[in-house]
Amino acid sequence: MSPPRYTRQITAGPDDIDELGHVNNAVWVRWIQDVAVAHWHALATPEQHAAYVWVITRHEIDYRGSVLAGETVTGETWVADAPKGARFDRLMRFTGTDGRVKVDARTTWALLDRQSGRLLRVPAEVVDRFTR
Repeated sequence: MSPPRYTRQITAGPDDIDELGHVNNAVWVRWIQDVAVAHWHALATPEQHAAYVWVITRHEIDYRGSVLAGETVTGETWVADAPKGARFDRLMRFTGTDGRVKVDARTTWALLDRQSGRLLRVPAEVVDRFTR
């Protein structure tokens, strides 16, 4: 069984564009975070939202094509592998309306206890929601 995937469409606005006329690298990082957080909110329980918060510890991004103002991409994210302690890698792909991949990314996220701010081993019930 493949892991649950989450998709979201995003349209590039004028503020997302850099001096070269395409979506700025920093905007891609924001979109990666926005899609990942939306995935968390879509699958996690209210109790999990209250107990945990995720932080990004690493980004690895491959830029494969440009996106211009007014163009729409579909962001798709999933968790392919089991976590390693408090961390897991999230895969991300942004595809244009032409069907071409514009960005591929792997981000590493760490789970924190919301109240104490300390790292936590990812609980089995969270793993199950994102990997099955």
